[in-house]
Amino acid sequence: MPLTTIEVLALSERDGCLRYRRLVADLREGVHPDDAARALSGLTACTPGGVLHSTSWRYEPGAIVLTYAALPDPRADLPTALVQTDAVATGAPLAPSPARLDIDAVAAHACRHLAQLAVTDYGIAGAAKAQPDLWELIAKA
Repeated sequence: MPLTTIEVLALSERDGCLRYRRLVADLREGVHPDDAARALSGLTACTPGGVLHSTSWRYEPGAIVLTYAALPDPRADLPTALVQTDAVATGAPLAPSPARLDIDAVAAHACRHLAQLAVTDYGIAGAAKAQPDLWELIAKA
C-alpha cells in the first residue's frame, strides 16, 4: 500500500504579493489527515480568519499526496515562495493528471480552489472577511 503524505501550503501576503510555504509530513497510522494537516499548519481555533481546506491529491511514486491550503500562515516571517498563477492542464478530459506537476502549479490550483469557495461556501466567505488583503490576492490567482 502506498504511503500517504500530508502537504500543507501555508498562504500569506507580504509586500502585496501572495506567498506560500510548503510543509510536509508522512501520515501516521490512526491519525486523520485533517488533524495531521491542522497540526502541521500551526493554525488553532483562535486564529482569526483561519482556514484549512483540502484542495487536491496527487500520486507520486510510492505515495499519495493530500494537499491542504492553510491560512493565514502563522509563521509568515519564514521564507516563502511567490504563488505563480500559471494553470497546468492536460487538455484531455479522461486523463486529469499532467505528466509533470511542480509545487508552484499545486499552489496556484489551491488558490483557485479557495477563490471559488469564497463565493460558494458561507464558512469560507466569513473567514475571508477577517483577512481581506490576503483573500483579494487569492481571488486574483
